[in-house]
Amino acid sequence: MEDPFALLGAPRQYDPDLAAVEKTHRDLSRELHPDKFASAGPSERKAALDKAASVNEAWRIVRDPIRRAEALFHLAGIAVAEASETATISVPPKFLMEMMEAREELADARAKKDLEKVRSLGDGIRARFEVTQAKLADGLQSAPRSVLSRLGEMRFYKRFLDEVD
Repeated sequence: MEDPFALLGAPRQYDPDLAAVEKTHRDLSRELHPDKFASAGPSERKAALDKAASVNEAWRIVRDPIRRAEALFHLAGIAVAEASETATISVPPKFLMEMMEAREELADARAKKDLEKVRSLGDGIRARFEVTQAKLADGLQSAPRSVLSRLGEMRFYKRFLDEVD
């Protein structure tokens, strides 16, 4: 995996200045736009296209909180299965029970078309996501292995919020 942070000139940290990184992404995208390489040779056009694709993928990774964490774990030498893979990161059983209960509540609220309850459940999980995100950011700086389960929690929260939306 190419270092998405280095590609975008961003520090390797969980909470980079996303506005600054987005500006760099836009600048690089302009520099690598295919129109600028229309008169170039085939190998130069392909190199620019490949670089543009890498820059775009780096931006997708850095702007997404879960993919950004996965990248930081990877760069720290800690193997983490991607969210789409079957392997999961272990999370505490108590957390799993809480999420199972929250999902049941969400299913009931959706079945009853209780939009207010759905919103309320989403707000609660969103708040927990933000707290977990802050803990992950702190731990990634000092002891990445100690916060690996936080990534697992964030994945659960994200799936829940996707259902709420």
